[in-house]
Amino acid sequence: MLQTSRILLRARHDSDVPVLHTELYDDVVTRSRADTRPWRPLAADSPESPFVVGPGDDGVAFFSVVDVASGELAGEALLWGIDAHQRRAHLGLALRPGFRGRGLAGDLVRLLCHYGFTVRGLNRLQVDTLADNLPMIKAATGAGFVLEGTLRRAAWVYGAFEDEVVLGLLASEWTGRPDPAEATDGA
Repeated sequence: MLQTSRILLRARHDSDVPVLHTELYDDVVTRSRADTRPWRPLAADSPESPFVVGPGDDGVAFFSVVDVASGELAGEALLWGIDAHQRRAHLGLALRPGFRGRGLAGDLVRLLCHYGFTVRGLNRLQVDTLADNLPMIKAATGAGFVLEGTLRRAAWVYGAFEDEVVLGLLASEWTGRPDPAEATDGA
């Protein structure tokens, strides 16, 4: 496990899937903004639910996010598109509605950077998000990510094309632990 004083990243439990599916997938508009794949109706117990963790895949690392203060499941986080040869990956996160607006995304991005750079030995992390996703952009830039470009009208989002932005962070730019006074590896 990886954690700070506010959040904990742990393996996904089967009991997490219905909660994540209901609050993060069944909200069609929000899910359409968060995933490049088109939304389609899926039951939480479907093996195709995006929250079901299947057999090992070196190209993705799934985490459940736990709010340390309450012990509640706060959302999901992942490194995806992990390329061990090029030593790069993308990061993503989604917080349940009740956990948004608390500043947890910044902690979460920094903890994912710690995992990617320190644990996995990656050289580059990338965030791809909609240009109007100001909370994600703020969380990423607060962790040191740099805006590298705008992909004009690159995302089809619930009936309209939207701009995407790409932000990147290199291992050489990473300043270290997610919260130097509090971050820990382990239980």
